[in-house]
Amino acid sequence: MWFAIKRLSLGLLLIAVGSAVLLLSDVRPTGADGQSLPRIAILQQSSTPVLDDGIRGMLDALAAQGYRDGETCVVTRYNAQNDLPTANAIAREITDGRFDLVLTSSTPSLQVVANANKAGRAKHVFGIVADPYVADVGLDRADPRKHPPYMVGQSIMLPVGDAFRIAKRMWPGLTKIGVAWNPAEPNSRMFVGKAKEAAPELGLELIEAQVENTSGVTEAIHSVLGRGAQVLWVGGDNTISSAIDSVVATARQARVPVFSILPGNPDRGTIFDLGLDFYEAGRQTGLLAADVLAGADMTAIPIRDVADVVRRRFLLNVKALKGLKDPWRAPDDVLRAADVVVDETGVHANGAAGAKP
Repeated sequence: MWFAIKRLSLGLLLIAVGSAVLLLSDVRPTGADGQSLPRIAILQQSSTPVLDDGIRGMLDALAAQGYRDGETCVVTRYNAQNDLPTANAIAREITDGRFDLVLTSSTPSLQVVANANKAGRAKHVFGIVADPYVADVGLDRADPRKHPPYMVGQSIMLPVGDAFRIAKRMWPGLTKIGVAWNPAEPNSRMFVGKAKEAAPELGLELIEAQVENTSGVTEAIHSVLGRGAQVLWVGGDNTISSAIDSVVATARQARVPVFSILPGNPDRGTIFDLGLDFYEAGRQTGLLAADVLAGADMTAIPIRDVADVVRRRFLLNVKALKGLKDPWRAPDDVLRAADVVVDETGVHANGAAGAKP
C-alpha cells in the first residue's frame, strides 16, 4: 500500500514538474525596460561550414539591426543533424505560435517549416536556398511577389558550369565526373539537372549514384569510381556535404581528386571549391529578417536571388594535386583567380585574386 502511494506521489510530482516547465516556456521574456522581447527560432538542416557560416551571417545582421540575442531578443537555435524526422518534429514545434519569427537555412529546412506552418502561425524567412521554386512551398517563379503572406526569403544560385570549366582547365583530358546525391533533396535534384546541362557542352559525362543518408555515401562513391569517374564533384547536397570528409578520404585512396561548389575549410582535401560567400548570403537574409521583425509588409517583398550582391569564393588547394593518378595541375590563370591558395607551406590569401579562370 505504502509503495503504491509513493509511486502515485512520484507520478503526480513528475506531472507537476512537466506542467511547470511548459508554463515557464510560454512566459514571454522581457528586456530591461519591461517590454517583451521578440522570440526568434533558427533551424538549420545539418552542421556544415556553409550552413554554419550562413547562420553566423544571419545572427550578425540581426545584431547590427538591434536584435541582439539575450538583450533585445531571444534566439533559439535548432539543428536537425540531417535527419528528416527530427527536422519535421522541430518544424512542428517552432511553428506553434510561440515564436515571432522562424529563420531557416537550406532547402530541406525551408520545406519542413513551410509544410508545418500552412496555418501561418509563425512568420517565416528563409535563406541559403539555391532555388526555392523547386521546393513546392507555394512560390511562383513567374511572379516573385506571389508567396504565402507569412513567408518570404532569398535564393542564391551556385556556379555549377563555371566549376566544371575550371575542372576541365586543370586537366583537359577530363571526360567523366562522378557525383553522389540524395534525390529526396529538391536542391540536389536541381543542381544535378544543372550539371547535366553543363557537362555535354564541355565534352563531359556525368556518372551518378543516389544515396538516402550519410551512411550510404561511401558505397555510392565507390560505385561511381568503379564506373570510371576521374574526379568527384560535390554539389549543393546536404547529405553529401555532411559526409565530405569521407568523400575526400575515399577518393584519396583511389588517387582521384574532389571539387565542390560549397567552399569550406580550404585544407580539407578538395582540389578546389568554387562557390559564394555564405556568411554574406546569411547576412543578407538576416537583414531581411530584421525588416520583418520591424513590421515590414511581407506581401510586398519579392523573393529575390542575392548572388549578384554576394561575392564569389574560389579556394584552390595545389597540395591536393599531388599523388593523383591523372596529370591534374593549376595553370597560372587559375592560380591568379583563386582567393585562397593552399600549398605545402600553409593556407594563403591570394593578393592576385579577381581574374576569372
